[in-house]
Amino acid sequence: MAASMAAEQKSADVTDWAARIGWLIGLVLFVALVYWLMREGWKWRGTLQSDLPELPTVPEDPGPAKLSMSGRYHGSTTAGQWLDRIVAHGLGTRSRVELTLTDAGLDVVRPGATDFFIPAEALREALLGKGIAGKVLSEGGLLVVTWAHGDKLIDSGFRSDRAAEHTEWVDTLNNMINKSTKTEGAR
Repeated sequence: MAASMAAEQKSADVTDWAARIGWLIGLVLFVALVYWLMREGWKWRGTLQSDLPELPTVPEDPGPAKLSMSGRYHGSTTAGQWLDRIVAHGLGTRSRVELTLTDAGLDVVRPGATDFFIPAEALREALLGKGIAGKVLSEGGLLVVTWAHGDKLIDSGFRSDRAAEHTEWVDTLNNMINKSTKTEGAR
């Protein structure tokens, strides 16, 4: 009797390979769809911001460097709206950055991304922030430079490899902006 019972018992299937492969293919297709939708959203945002003029380039003789900094570029947003990322002309691409401040303006060199130049007359304000475009850091961990481009005010966020430099950058930029404003008002 025990032998016939043992012969009738069959172990259950441990793995249903067809179901697992089906779920795996479904998951891969879902991830691909989400990625494609995110990419299309990024391209659509760039299309909506296509009225933004081309980015300025460095003048032939920008003058001697007042300050320079190595670090990270975290992105640009509409001024005062730290979640409204600007992606047109590559401004939404995070990258390494080399910043150089001269009397002519701020030179933003980004290896692997579009370089741009912020003329001194376009600079509006510099401050220490904690977040921009989905990147949140500790209080004062981000150098935020507000500048005018076309008819739009833009905030661009930078983080130095040595965060202690941020205060010097804010002071120097704001002094430069204040001097420029005073000389324009005197005319």
